[in-house]
Parts: sequence; structure tokens; C-alpha cells
Amino acid sequence: MPDPRRPHDPTPEPRAHHASTAATDAKLSLRDVTHVFGSGTGAITAVEDIAIDIRARSLVSVIGRSGCGKTTLFNIVAGLLRPTRGRVLLDGADIGGRAGLVSYMLQKDLLLPWRTVVDNVVLGLELGGMRMAEARAHARPLMRRYGLGGFEDQYPAALSGGMRQRAALLRTLLCDRDVILLDEPFGALDAQTRFSMQEWLLDLWQDFGRTIVLVTHDVDEAVFLSDEIVVLSPRPGRVRARLPVPLPRPRARAIVTSAEFARTKERCLDLLFDAEPAASPEPAGAR
Repeated sequence: MPDPRRPHDPTPEPRAHHASTAATDAKLSLRDVTHVFGSGTGAITAVEDIAIDIRARSLVSVIGRSGCGKTTLFNIVAGLLRPTRGRVLLDGADIGGRAGLVSYMLQKDLLLPWRTVVDNVVLGLELGGMRMAEARAHARPLMRRYGLGGFEDQYPAALSGGMRQRAALLRTLLCDRDVILLDEPFGALDAQTRFSMQEWLLDLWQDFGRTIVLVTHDVDEAVFLSDEIVVLSPRPGRVRARLPVPLPRPRARAIVTSAEFARTKERCLDLLFDAEPAASPEPAGAR
């Protein structure tokens, strides 16, 4: 398959995705990751003994109550924090404390107001050494394909919140990293725009074939998007459960009214709010 980032063929072709089959080893692994802020009597353990394996090209959501350490965990995976103990592995190599090896998008789009939209989208390519003219020529077809056509030469102030997030996500994808961390990327959007952006993210994920790990407070979003949901306990954050999402792909809007969607959401809510989830048969296709 042609690489969607190459200037000679900038428009990606859809990639087949089979979430229920473990065809490859883990792309990203956390091995007993613990992080403690401070020391002595003032020490605060943010996350403790986190152990997760995430397969290549999967989409995994991390949910938990406020203060459970989700952002700390992302900062550790991104190399912005070195864990107090434990390891972070990318393709089996320890990347603890090494920034720049995964892409990381925060809730705020962080578009530079003095650069045009296309120049914001190509920022990662430019920093990676690609000439500006080449980067722009590469990005423009992708912007047209993914809903930013006609806005390339506008400035961010002209964009709606959803369009700004599209630009920020496309910039993140073009940074050429196999693993993408998204920290509440749609949290500031209204409900209708948010759902539209969720569908748009699934299109990009299918086309580009990246591994995406998403932090969200929205349980419906986690169920709709994910292959698997990791539920963290209150601080210190520990993995309370890993729930496979037994919904077929591609995901259509109508799936949110299905009985399986409702059951998965109910289990997530039970785990989040300390109720004991009702026992249920293992769903078909669960990993």
C-alpha cells in the first residue's frame, strides 16, 4: 500500500482493519508503570502498576473519573514524564523519558494564529525537514479529502471549533508517528459537532492505519470509537478493567441505539462509579 504521507501519492487508500484478530504483537506496552509526585509525607501516587498491551492499528479509549491519572499516563507515554518505576515499550523498545516518538494532541487545538491553516497542518512536516513548498503540495489534497478544502489559505480565526480540531488532528497525523495519543480532543465541542468529529476520526483512522489511544470523559464516545476500553480506578489510577467492545466495524451512527452498545456503556458506568457490574456472558468476538 502506498504511504499516505508521500508527496507523490498524498491521498491514502482505505486499509482493512480487523480488530478482533491478534495478527501482530503489541505496538505499545506499559509494564507496571507507576508515577509518584513529590516525596515523603507529601508524596502523591498518580498512577500505580499500570500494565497494558495495545495492538497495532487498534483504537483504545482510556476512561476514569477526574483525577485518576489519565493525563499523567499520557505524559509518561509521550516521554514528557519519566515513570517512577515501570517501562513504556514501543515495538518492544523502551522509550521511557524519550519525547517525540509518539504523536500527542491535547484538547486545545494549539493552532498558531499567525500561520494559515495549511501552514499549521504542515508544521510537523516542516519541523521534520520537508521544504515548505513540498509540504504544502502534499497537504492540500489531504485537506480537501478530509473536509478542510477551501480553508487552506484562511487563518485559524476563520474556522469553527470543529474545523480547528480537524486541522489539528490532520497536523498530528502528518507527524509520521505510528502511535497517536488524543487527550479529550472533542471535549470542548457541542454534541452534534462532537458526533460528526467522531465519525470523521474513524475515517482517518481506517485510512491511515495508525494506533490511537484516546482519553475521554464521554462513555458514549469511548464505546462508539473503540476496539477496547481501559477503565482506571480513582487515584491512584490502576487498571480496573479492560472491556472489549463487541460492535462491528465500520461503525454506523445507528449503532448507538443497539442493545450491545447499551450493555457495554452500562458496564463502563458501573465500573466508573464503583458498582459491581452484573455478570454477563462473554460477547461474541471479545478478545
